[in-house]
Amino acid sequence: MTRLSLLAVLVAVSLLGFSSVHAADTGQGNAARGKTLIYTCAGCHGIPGYENAYPNYRVPKIAGQNKQYILDALHGYRSGTRKHPTMDAQASSLSEQDMQDIATYLSSLATKPAKLGPKVGLKKATTCFACHGKDGQAVAANYPRLAGQYQNYMEQALHEYQSGQRNNAIMKGFASQLSDQDIKEITAYFHSLPSELSTLKYHIQGANEMGASN
Repeated sequence: MTRLSLLAVLVAVSLLGFSSVHAADTGQGNAARGKTLIYTCAGCHGIPGYENAYPNYRVPKIAGQNKQYILDALHGYRSGTRKHPTMDAQASSLSEQDMQDIATYLSSLATKPAKLGPKVGLKKATTCFACHGKDGQAVAANYPRLAGQYQNYMEQALHEYQSGQRNNAIMKGFASQLSDQDIKEITAYFHSLPSELSTLKYHIQGANEMGASN
């Protein structure tokens, strides 16, 4: 059994206990209010291809992302299990209801992806399918959609799991087994998939008045 195949088995088994350490979303979000709140996200997530200054990687697409994953990420930045100066400050400024509303709105923006075709990197990416799905759309709402996400953002995320900058037992164990080449091939696969994700460019309150169009 190869290293990645063995890890896939371990990840699948560990899923049995993973949901118990992440509280399920039981709150109610107001998408209309969330739309008015995401202006604070637009400076980075509303610009297609916008890059983080250091380390250099593209800011992720969040329009259409799973609601529970967004909530978990914001809670992670607030608690310190994820670390990014801008996101730490943003998350700390939000109330629980703000998070619910923002996550509800963002998750409502998913679009129907095109048909899946054969892709480069499929073999190594199979390790990820237990959580993220072969189509990259995620098997549960607390896992992120990866299909069509920026490749260098996903590379950065995996390196942060390796270094401990992101703290998640499953992802840390998975990422620790990957070489730089593995990371490039796996992220290339998910980046190439038809996506439900997009930037916030056309989803910001008042976007039409600012000259944006569909």
